[in-house]
Amino acid sequence: MSENGPTTSRARSGASGERIYNRIAVLRTERGISRRQLADALGVHYQTVGYLERGEYSPSLHLALRIAQYFEVPVEVVFSTSPFPRIGGGGGAE
Repeated sequence: MSENGPTTSRARSGASGERIYNRIAVLRTERGISRRQLADALGVHYQTVGYLERGEYSPSLHLALRIAQYFEVPVEVVFSTSPFPRIGGGGGAE
């Protein structure tokens, strides 16, 4: 599987067919990093970052670890097999 973009339906949903959720866009926006800057740092095409952010492409383990390392966070902060809770979605303490 190529890290330069999705090439098969397996790439889009992962080996088990399970969707991988991520916070790449949130982390990137918080840090003021463009898709192109992130792509250049990771050595992938900038469109790959867009595919990842939209959940259209599941990264290889190697790429997922490199993304987490780039943002200096544990990989589970960036990726999950279940949806992340919405930030500021209400339901907080009264």
